[in-house]
Parts: sequence; C-alpha cells; structure tokens
Amino acid sequence: MATNVAGSTITAQEWWRSSVIYQIYPRSFADSTGTGVGDLPGITARLDALAELGVDAIWLSPFYRSPQRDAGYDVSDFRDVDPLFGTLDDFDAMVARAHELGLRVIADIVPNHTSDEHAWFQAALAAAPGSPERARYMFRDGRGASGELPPNNWESVFGGPAWTRVTEPDGNPGQWYLHLFDTSQPDLNWELEEVRAEFDDVLRFWLDRGVDGFRVDVAHGLIKAEGLPDFVQDEDEASMGGGAAEASPYWAQDGVHEVWRRWRRITDSYPGDRILVAEAWIYPLELMARWVRPDEMHQTFNFGYMEAHWDTAQLRSVIDDSLATFGAVGAPSTWVLSNHDIVRHATRLSLGADTPQGHGVGPDSPGLPDVDEGIRRARAASLLMLSLPGGAYMYQGEELGLPEAVDIPGEARQDPTWHRTQGERYGRDGCRVPLPWEADSPAFGFSTTGDSWLPQPREWRALARDAQRGVEGSTLEMYRAALRVRRESGLGTGTVTWREAPEGVLILDNGTVRIIANVSGDPVTVEGEVLVASSPLDGATLPADTTVWVRLPE
Repeated sequence: MATNVAGSTITAQEWWRSSVIYQIYPRSFADSTGTGVGDLPGITARLDALAELGVDAIWLSPFYRSPQRDAGYDVSDFRDVDPLFGTLDDFDAMVARAHELGLRVIADIVPNHTSDEHAWFQAALAAAPGSPERARYMFRDGRGASGELPPNNWESVFGGPAWTRVTEPDGNPGQWYLHLFDTSQPDLNWELEEVRAEFDDVLRFWLDRGVDGFRVDVAHGLIKAEGLPDFVQDEDEASMGGGAAEASPYWAQDGVHEVWRRWRRITDSYPGDRILVAEAWIYPLELMARWVRPDEMHQTFNFGYMEAHWDTAQLRSVIDDSLATFGAVGAPSTWVLSNHDIVRHATRLSLGADTPQGHGVGPDSPGLPDVDEGIRRARAASLLMLSLPGGAYMYQGEELGLPEAVDIPGEARQDPTWHRTQGERYGRDGCRVPLPWEADSPAFGFSTTGDSWLPQPREWRALARDAQRGVEGSTLEMYRAALRVRRESGLGTGTVTWREAPEGVLILDNGTVRIIANVSGDPVTVEGEVLVASSPLDGATLPADTTVWVRLPE
C-alpha cells in the first residue's frame, strides 16, 4: 500500500475499477537533456506534479528502441529503451519513483507490427519466400501476370496502399508485405506460435521490471481474415475502424480473443493486480464489451464516449449504454476525452465539423472554433467525465486546458499521415506538441535549451503550469479539486441516478454529489454547497457550457 502526496491511498484490490490514469507522451512531456525531445529522466523529475494533481497511475506511450518513423510505435527492440529517451536504468528509476509516490505505471505495448529495422524483419528480407523468417510476417505473392499488383486492395490507416513490394536477395522484384500502418511497420503473423511466444516473453520482461500493466495498441487488430479478401472501408469511418469493424477482414476478428486470454493468464500470474487495457476502435458497445470479459482485458477505451458531441441526448445515451453494457460483463466503464491520436477536446468540442480519428485539424480546416469557447466546453466536459463511476483517462496537458496546436508549419510536421496523404490530412501533430511547464522559461520549461521537436504556440505561455498553480479558477486547480472530491466522495465506485432536467441540461446524482451539466440550455438555478465548478457561476445560476458539482443534503 502506498500514499501519494495528494493523500490518496492505493490498494492492490482491483484498483483499476475506479482509477484515474494519466497518459504521458514521453517525447512531449519533459526534456532533461536539452535535445528538444522528452525523456524518461524528464518524466521522473516531474512525477511529483502528477501525484499533486491527484491521479492514480501513469500510462506511457512507447519508449522502446525505435527508428521513430511513427513516434515510437515502430519498435525495433521490445526489450530495450530507445537512447532518445534514456536507458533501462532510467526506466527502473522512473518506476521506483512513481511507486514511491503511489502512482502505478502502465506501459504501451505494440503487438500488431514491428519496425522494418527489427531483427526479425531484416532476416525476413534476407530470406527466401516460404522461409520460416518470412512466416513471422504477412508476406504474400502479388497478383497479375508477374506479381506486379498488390495481393488485395487494402488501404493503410495512414493513407495509400497497405502493401509494399520487396526486392529479393537476387535483385528481382518479389513478394509483398502487409503494413496496415506505415511502410516501416510490417504486420506480424499472429497465427504463428513463435510470434505469440515472443510476446509472452516481452510481457514478462517488463512485468519483472515492475510495470503494473499494459495499454495494448491496436488490440482489435493482429488476426486477419482467412484469404485476406478485398475490402473497402467507408470513407466516413475512423481510420482504425468503428462501425465497419464487424465486416472488416483486419479488425475485430474472433481469433484475437485467444491472444488476450493468453496474455491475461500471464498478468494474473504476477502479484499486485496487473492490468491489460485495450485500444479497440469497435462499435457498437455490445461488441466492444467482448474485449473485457473476465478472462480477457480488464478495461477498454470507451471511444464512443470520446466521440460523442457536446449534446445532452448523445451524452446521456452513451453514458447509459456504457454503464449497462460494460456492467453486464462485470467490467467497469471507462471515460476518455483526449489522447495522442485525436484532436484535443478543448478544440474538438467546439469545432463546426467532424474530425475523424487521425485526420487532425490545421489552419485550412473548416469550422475552426473560438478558443475561449472550446476551453470552456472542455472544462465542463471534463468535470462531467470525472463525476462518472468507472475508470477515467486523462491526456497530458488537458489539466492545463491546452487546445489543439493548429498553426504548425508544414515543414515542421512529422506525423506519417501528413506525409503519406501529401498534406490532405493534418494528422496528429497538433495534439502532441510539448507541454508548457513554466511561463518564463525556455520552451516554457519543457527543455533547458528552448528546443522543442514541435513548435509550441506562443499563446501557451498563459497556460503554463506555474501560471495556473494556486490560481483560483484556473483549469489546473479545477482538475485538482475535482480529483480530490472524486476520491473523497467515492465517485469512481458510485452509481448514476438521473434526475429530471430542463432541455439542454443533464442532472445526475452519484452518492452524495449532484452533478449539473448545462450543455446548451437556459441558465439554471443551483442550490446547495458548490464543490467544484467548471466556470464561475452567475450568482446562483449556471450558464450554458458549464458543469457544477453540488453536495447533496444528508
């Protein structure tokens, strides 16, 4: 048992059912060396701030050895730290400090593919068609008279074809390999026992070093339909699936559940309630709930909630469906508003047009919002989210009210999506810009030299952490207060009871707290002791785009 500096006590018994988990994107969190890229010692040095914030755990996006073609999601060695981020000793020190502060550590794991610089793939390129080395990946002969056409018509998540033809050792054009993502990310063949055994060992390597669980990247991938049939995804679908998942030959295949049952047996064999969290873009919720059965994942991200508009009908519907559907299989619902793949919700909730996952926004995007309106809605949405029972996920910087960085010059953008679509999609760089810590320091305290791998908006100076800490009404202090009340009032393990509300307003009770979210209605009167408010009340009235928590009378 450990207690963090904010006063919360963490026990080993199913801590994940009500936890608040903070996502760290390592290259953008804190840079200890002045290179302009965040690193593990930088994270360690800033962990006190997260314990003070009041979260229960941290989740780190990939820090493994990688050529960084896709910001570390192209892994060349799953058992080592990339020198960009530090060393294994730095990782161990970070885990030790986190545990001292009462923070659990969840590592990202990327099982769908490796880097093309992984030793396995290099061996496959050097080997002949039909060899054991190629069997580890999805190599296929091409179609056409001389194999000049891809094996099927699949498109990459990042745009363009999902197949690349190799030059064989004899110098002639040869087979094609599948990459659902970038050409540098060849898909593994998860039908092969050797691949499954390799990842068994990878999991144990990090569990032995003290990680408390894994966030599983593309958890609905891995297994492909027999015969790899042609398939065209609806243009309106998110790039990683969604409504079409049931029909897709590469998303949500039944065989993947065998993998997760195997992984669950491994995590269950370790003490301390280690967990598995699925990134699975699967709809409807009834299908998503299959990933969190008692012998598979502990949690899965609730992307349906994340994609809901700032609309009372949509919000209430997805909250009710989530609690009922996940509850039916004995799992907690999770709630999330932002992550490293989507437009930050301080911008997204006020956009005049939808932004499919992975597309991003930029200066020429339609319907760009008023920044103040976006932050006001984001604060209100966050306060609603944190009031709900289950697990909650925060993305670094949302506690500062950071909006999407829209005006990143084309030459500074690094997301493969931007390059593979020739600028048609802005990609994900806008939500990955390094954090502002100190308003008057170089790079706003992100690095000592002022270097930053993506440019930081000048406007972020006013949003720096030190400019908000201790300032009444700031977004940071709202989050700190909300996390404290959530913990003290047991909201994470509570029950939602809806109350009658005017049009455009949601009212629910959770234990001893009443939550009133005025999404788009007329001002409503608030009675009782105000515990937390997303924006100042006008006397005793709650304006639109505002959420308040009120103590219920005993």
